[in-house]
Amino acid sequence: MLEDTKYHYLENGIRLIFMPTEKFKTISMGLFVHQDLTPERAAYNALLPSVLEQGSSDYPDYLSLQQKLESLYGADVATDIVKSGERHILAFTMETAHDRYLGENGRLLAEGISVLGSVIGNPLVENNAFREDYVRQEKNQLIKDIRAILNDKVSYATERCLALMCAEENFGVFKLGRIEDYEQIDPAGLYDYYQILFNRNPIDFYVIGDLDEKIVRETADKIFAFPRNGETLELSGTEIMRPVEKIKFHEEEMAINQSKLVMGYRTYTSYQDDLYCALLVYSGILGGFPHSKLFMNVREEAGLAYYIHSRLEKHKGLMVISAGINYEERDKAREIIEQQLADMAEGNISDVELDNTKQGLVNQLRSRQDSPSQLISFHLDSSVGGKTYTIEELAAGIESVGLEELKAVADRVKLDTVYLLRPREGGSM
Repeated sequence: MLEDTKYHYLENGIRLIFMPTEKFKTISMGLFVHQDLTPERAAYNALLPSVLEQGSSDYPDYLSLQQKLESLYGADVATDIVKSGERHILAFTMETAHDRYLGENGRLLAEGISVLGSVIGNPLVENNAFREDYVRQEKNQLIKDIRAILNDKVSYATERCLALMCAEENFGVFKLGRIEDYEQIDPAGLYDYYQILFNRNPIDFYVIGDLDEKIVRETADKIFAFPRNGETLELSGTEIMRPVEKIKFHEEEMAINQSKLVMGYRTYTSYQDDLYCALLVYSGILGGFPHSKLFMNVREEAGLAYYIHSRLEKHKGLMVISAGINYEERDKAREIIEQQLADMAEGNISDVELDNTKQGLVNQLRSRQDSPSQLISFHLDSSVGGKTYTIEELAAGIESVGLEELKAVADRVKLDTVYLLRPREGGSM
């Protein structure tokens, strides 16, 4: 499917990515506005999609927008903010039923794009400002969302480790920004930011469905006709090669029963690197599956972890190992975790570990072909990462990885930060 992807630029510079397929009985769309992730902009970027979703000039409140979507056989519009490397992406997605199965003769495609275009390009504005009540409501909700991360201790510990690890880099910025910044945003300032952002920043518009390419292009060109300055802003790249001068240790107390250990590594290998497929396999063997080294040796054999896994941030080239442990066993847990990385560096990887990991990764990859949103997300990685793979190309790359490539990845991996969230009754590290 991705092999047949078609690319066009609309008259105002928006990039149209069309994926023709007969596989789905729906029409899926996604519009993504790319921006650099910075501390000053993060709250603006997170707030803007939420406010735009509340209503447009054509549908001035949430109810009228929902009524319109119901008339399109229960179409759905959603917004989000995505942190991908040091890129901050404002996401607007929509899914409708397909005209072909309802005898609508093209109405659903045109009206679906029209609704999305209205939300994005024709916002509800009063006196050169967004509606004050909508802005206040969404600010309050996002502040609640920021505070709510404390309720998920596993996610909180991972976010804290990455924030401390990348404190001097833009990646250390939380995707929802800082609470104090929301207090400074007013409706007029947010609208000014919207105008600047949509006038010059890169925008990708995806359409997936069994559709005619010419009709998709002409419909998008007609509806997404809001003026832009014609010169798309070139965004900054993600910093990958920052050296580890010394390992950082951080410990926090909280009213919890189970300690959370997070170890942050720099792999110096990102999405566009020739060793990216080897990095996927490396992390998978280490901690991506139930057969992985961390799970088998730390949790099952030593009994030191309630859970343990590794995950990658593909565009920043970071890897984190997360574990739930007893505080008193923290040193032993770290020792065995570090032994698994040492074994990887020495090439102590069995054929079963290698083959099962490759099969698991390829199965995960191919399952993305069953979801329009996953296909869009997969392709969006190429926009951020600067390299385009098809699913089959990436699968073939994974299957070709050998011990030599895994050792080359292991030689690059460096521990940067150790973070421990422990019960208040515990001692010190």
